[in-house]
Amino acid sequence: MADSPKVALRRRLLAARSAVPADRRAAEADALQAHLAALPIAGTTVCAYVPVGTEPGTPDMLTALRRRGLRVLLPAVADGPPAPLHWGEYHPDTLVTGRFGLAEPPPPWLAAEAVGDAAVVLVPALAVATTGARLGRGGGFYDRSLPLADAGAALVAVVRDDEVLAALPADPHDVAMTHALTPGRGLVRLTREASGITPSD
Repeated sequence: MADSPKVALRRRLLAARSAVPADRRAAEADALQAHLAALPIAGTTVCAYVPVGTEPGTPDMLTALRRRGLRVLLPAVADGPPAPLHWGEYHPDTLVTGRFGLAEPPPPWLAAEAVGDAAVVLVPALAVATTGARLGRGGGFYDRSLPLADAGAALVAVVRDDEVLAALPADPHDVAMTHALTPGRGLVRLTREASGITPSD
């Protein structure tokens, strides 16, 4: 049986990320951190995540947000059937290994609805389209969680420059991004509008 378009594209994008030299990956992470530190955020809470493996960025991005006095919430995956993400406040040196081997805040966690406090939600992605369509890893956790975000929040996919594409396969349940954040272009406004953040271009 042939792979679905999403599965084939995920495989291709992951292979391309793995081929990026370490020095270039580090330079791109520094650029992302600089862009993130400069974003004008109309609020006091940001939802973020800990980049792992070949994902763009490093945990230093969380430090850059906290230096601005922002409350940073990180996702956590509870045991049991698929459900929206829980959230916990980020404090350095307190993260634990979660259900899928990812770094998470320790319990007790905030309810899934805590994402509604955020003016900006940084979302991991393998690619994002200029229309706002996002390609994740296929777990569906963010698609279950982002409908709980504030209607005016900026939903920002963090990707490499060549991962902003003209189009992507999308399903009806997929939640569109409002912006992309890339090393070379900084914040890029996509089709959707948001009031929580002002684009740099």
